[in-house]
Amino acid sequence: MDLSYGAEAEVFRKQVRAFLAETWQPGERRKAELKEFIRAFRAKAVERGYLYRSVPKRYGGSEQPVDVIKAQVIREEFARARAPMEMGGNGINMAVPTLVEVGTDEQRELFIRKTLEGDYIWGQGYSEPGSGSDLASVRTKAELSPDGTKWVINGQKIWTSQGGAATHMFMLVRTEPDAPKHDGITYLLLDLNQPGVTRRPIRQMTGMEGDDTFYEFFFDNAETPVSWQVGERGKGWYVSRTTLKHERASIGSADGLGRQFSKLVDLAKEMGRIGDPLVRERLTQIEGFVLSHRYTSFRLFSCQAAGEDAGPVQLMMKLLLTEIGHQIALLAQELIGDEGLIEPAQAGARGLITQQRGPNKWLDQIMGSLGNSIAGGASNIQRNIIGERGLGLPRDLAMGGEK
Repeated sequence: MDLSYGAEAEVFRKQVRAFLAETWQPGERRKAELKEFIRAFRAKAVERGYLYRSVPKRYGGSEQPVDVIKAQVIREEFARARAPMEMGGNGINMAVPTLVEVGTDEQRELFIRKTLEGDYIWGQGYSEPGSGSDLASVRTKAELSPDGTKWVINGQKIWTSQGGAATHMFMLVRTEPDAPKHDGITYLLLDLNQPGVTRRPIRQMTGMEGDDTFYEFFFDNAETPVSWQVGERGKGWYVSRTTLKHERASIGSADGLGRQFSKLVDLAKEMGRIGDPLVRERLTQIEGFVLSHRYTSFRLFSCQAAGEDAGPVQLMMKLLLTEIGHQIALLAQELIGDEGLIEPAQAGARGLITQQRGPNKWLDQIMGSLGNSIAGGASNIQRNIIGERGLGLPRDLAMGGEK
């Protein structure tokens, strides 16, 4: 197996490394100063073609040709220098790619640049109380204003990440109540800073709440221009599949899984269990899955670089990541034992467990592993997608298979 990128890629690596050595020197700065420094740094990186490579220049991107090897080199070098890459969140991972792919020129002009620069933060308005992962069952409705220029929205959305900080939302609403389940939905963009919108934080089982966690939204005659409708009226289901494609790709990334496993090994050492044969066996099994996921990502990377179709395996990465995360969380929970019940962490508790925010540093991982079974589509929905699109099996209507 040849994992080298070739001579041309190594020349490019030197260029990226030289750029970072010259421009990424954050030093000791106050929070406000650092924020502006990072903003200026990202602008320079875009100018050099290192960030937002798939976004046209007219909308604030660097508009580079698709080159997965260069993109990987950039990720590696930025990580080595601990330099910030693109901003994260729903806006960058979901809204921008969707607008680039299916938005109007007006929508791209209005939203993409301000999203890339961090002025607009996007919430996702898909889930609703009682609907779970069945997006086609949305009940939040939108009706045209008498003059036909605005959509008037009423209903509720839930489990919106970054909801406290969000300035805008991309959402699914029902505009044709008499149409078939999948065909009466429209995809809208919405300014959240208006009188008809109420946001409320959701307190999680970890005790966390605030801007970085989940919110629910209530809409009482909230308004948005008809020109902020993405795609055709009643065809929002198909636009949403474009958005979820990008969410699943980001969630299914192999980045970070190896680091989680390393921390699990450290936890076993800290708790004095690393010599336990049963623990060692569990760690070995989990490491096998982690490595298989990693090498499968190499295979996908190689196929992309060669312009080849990797086949059904690319549909499986998010599901596999979820399952491996479950195994890591289960063993961590077993290793922590009763100490995982302490909230807030008491003075004198084991340092490895309590050094991060919250009751212990593993609580978010343990609870979050359950959330990953839902994020980007529930695991059962993912299995349906694999079966239907990857293996050609009949659509499972009973499990809400996609139309």
